[in-house]
Amino acid sequence: MLRTVFLLSLRSIRRHVLRSLLTMLGIVIGVAAVVSMVTLGQATTAAVTEQIASLGSNILQVMPGGGIRRGGGGSRPSEFDYADVDAVREQVGGVVAIAPQATTTATAIYEGANWSTTITGTTTDYFDIQPWPLDAGRLFSAGEESAGKAVCIIGSTVRENLFRNVDPIGKRFRINDVSCDVVGLLSTKGQGGFGNDQDDAVIMPIKTVQRRFLGTTNVRTIVIGVDDAYSTDQVKATLKRVMRKQRHLTQNEDDDFHIFDTKQISDTLTQTTGMLTSIVAAIAAISLVVGGIGIMNIMLVSVTERTREIGIRLAVGAVANEVLMQFLVEAVVLSCIGGLIGLVLAQIVVAIAIPLMDLPWVFDLPINIGAFLVSAAIGVIFGYFPARRAASMNPIDALRYE
Repeated sequence: MLRTVFLLSLRSIRRHVLRSLLTMLGIVIGVAAVVSMVTLGQATTAAVTEQIASLGSNILQVMPGGGIRRGGGGSRPSEFDYADVDAVREQVGGVVAIAPQATTTATAIYEGANWSTTITGTTTDYFDIQPWPLDAGRLFSAGEESAGKAVCIIGSTVRENLFRNVDPIGKRFRINDVSCDVVGLLSTKGQGGFGNDQDDAVIMPIKTVQRRFLGTTNVRTIVIGVDDAYSTDQVKATLKRVMRKQRHLTQNEDDDFHIFDTKQISDTLTQTTGMLTSIVAAIAAISLVVGGIGIMNIMLVSVTERTREIGIRLAVGAVANEVLMQFLVEAVVLSCIGGLIGLVLAQIVVAIAIPLMDLPWVFDLPINIGAFLVSAAIGVIFGYFPARRAASMNPIDALRYE
């Protein structure tokens, strides 16, 4: 029986192809909008997670904040010193490595080519905290680090703009008025979590940057690697107490430094992206309700047009449930076909948008199956009233209908 009802439904849909397509349009748009929005939202979340992960996991960054003394005592020193670094190393548990940093911007010059880039002075511990493999060459040695030698490791962006097709390892170039030997080439990382080009970097021993470029022994940033066995929140609390003590802050004074947790940033951005995706998907889902109302309207019209047909079927022995099933299956078939078309359209939209937005491809099978099942449910919900109306007709009144 069900097979016969299904065939009758397909025959009715084929008889009014244009009307059927217009009826399915709301479902098509709704399914396509929901699936494409959710898929792009998940792709954005994956991209953000990947970019934040490139900063490293379980990493804390301590940066100066420029706090003001209460009571007119004047501003605090904005940067740190080596005593702060040593205090963190000795007094904060769960620290596996610590790397002070000093940064500046400068112009690098090599055989007529020049490039403005960021110079980062740090220690070799930086590469233990924030794994960044080398494509070629080596890290600077402990001797070069302690002596403040003018050696550097460059990113791929610097290589492309300064050395072009030349192998940079062993070459000497100038950064402002300082001659620097290239000892290593960093692997490509790409765009960072905050839109910055991570490969546009020159890394040197921190003493070299302090002496040759900054003329100071101040430390701009302290990067800390936290042991996975320790709670990051506990380490942050201890770190905060140590830094406040080092900077002689009283109980009533605000922190004049900030502690950034890369994992916390990643979780926050992921939650925000997921929330925005849910809101957009909910708005797009309104199209499914509109599509369901369209199906109900057209099915009511169809019931009116086929009143005599319904009367004949009931007169020759068809029971009310068979008539109800016929119109209900017809509504569900319309919804399911619309859902399938919507899924195909969503994949086309995603395939076009992914390269344009430079996002990773993410295919979520549950959301695709869920969208299809919702479209089928829409057919059942909004098709039941017209089907019930057809099944409840009086055969004599139906046969008399003009």
